[in-house]
Amino acid sequence: MSFQDWESIFEEKTEDLYGYGDSWSFEFDDTIEPDNPAQNWYQYIRGAFARFTCSKCKRTWPSKRVLVVFDFQLQERAKTGTVKARRFRQNCKRCQGAKMEEPQFELDNIEVLLEKLVGRIRMRCYREDLGENNRGFRPVGISEGPHESAHCEACLRGICRKSE
Repeated sequence: MSFQDWESIFEEKTEDLYGYGDSWSFEFDDTIEPDNPAQNWYQYIRGAFARFTCSKCKRTWPSKRVLVVFDFQLQERAKTGTVKARRFRQNCKRCQGAKMEEPQFELDNIEVLLEKLVGRIRMRCYREDLGENNRGFRPVGISEGPHESAHCEACLRGICRKSE
């Protein structure tokens, strides 16, 4: 899905935060590192279902565990919040020298990711007690095969959360 899909779903999910008088923005940032947020930023890490397509051979494959890292911060004086997201990539196991491909998430799964993120924002930035929300991800054509660590960007960097 495109950046505009992520951004419009994020705007929809953050509408309730306008009651605080704050506006929030969303962007992708491939420099975010898991477990290492910038000073005064919070971090939220999730694994989700996604699909990949090799740009070389056009092969597609599903993955149950695509790591998504969100860094977020509310600047209370400016009444603005910022979310930065990084989606970890995978490459094709059949193509020699294949590039790392961006994950393609179903709209339902983007909604769940951003719903859970906004819940975390509400807890961290606004001190709300939300209880438990157990809405899960919808697997789409996901096989039960093994995780391909040799082709997972997060695994290659030693930060994969495949065992979560």
